[in-house]
Amino acid sequence: MNDVSRRHFMGVLSGLAFSAPLLFSRYASASPASDPVKLLRLEPNSWVPNNPHLPVILYSDVLPHASEMTHPTESLFEQNDWPPQWVASIFSFHHYHSTAHEVLGCISGTAQVMLGGPGGELVTMTAGDVALLPAGTGHCNQGNSDDFQVVGAYPPQQQWDICRAAPTAEMLQRISQLPFPESDPVAGRAGPLTRNWRRA
Repeated sequence: MNDVSRRHFMGVLSGLAFSAPLLFSRYASASPASDPVKLLRLEPNSWVPNNPHLPVILYSDVLPHASEMTHPTESLFEQNDWPPQWVASIFSFHHYHSTAHEVLGCISGTAQVMLGGPGGELVTMTAGDVALLPAGTGHCNQGNSDDFQVVGAYPPQQQWDICRAAPTAEMLQRISQLPFPESDPVAGRAGPLTRNWRRA
């Protein structure tokens, strides 16, 4: 992506929900190499179920940069129907959630995060990046800078649990049927969630 298109991209993001349709209509025609969005489809891995229906969505450098990114990121998620619940690092042990989908917006620092359980997909998160994790997705902080922090947000009325063992049949059913907003946490109704997440 050249400097001009990136500046335009970030300028559009600053308009938040008002400009979301414009943002993703323009990026739909961009070349794959310049696409800030990546999908990961993760199969079950040992005791980690991952999600059989919904892909992980990774967004590169999409949050509005500012000297203090917490409030703008929380506001972005809130207005797109993913209310924030906490600001902290990511646990340094493999785990997943059976009761909530989760979006993580990196507001400072950098970390290596493994997705999908032990031996899974290692991704780098830096300030501005977002990871949207469907329920069941394994994740683990494999190392981070001292200033690494993310905003954690979830669909309305969903409270996260911490699972570190194989799911029961009841948990698998809950994971596959858990509802989610008709709104992408970054770009609202024009975002990649609405195109790539389908109800079971």
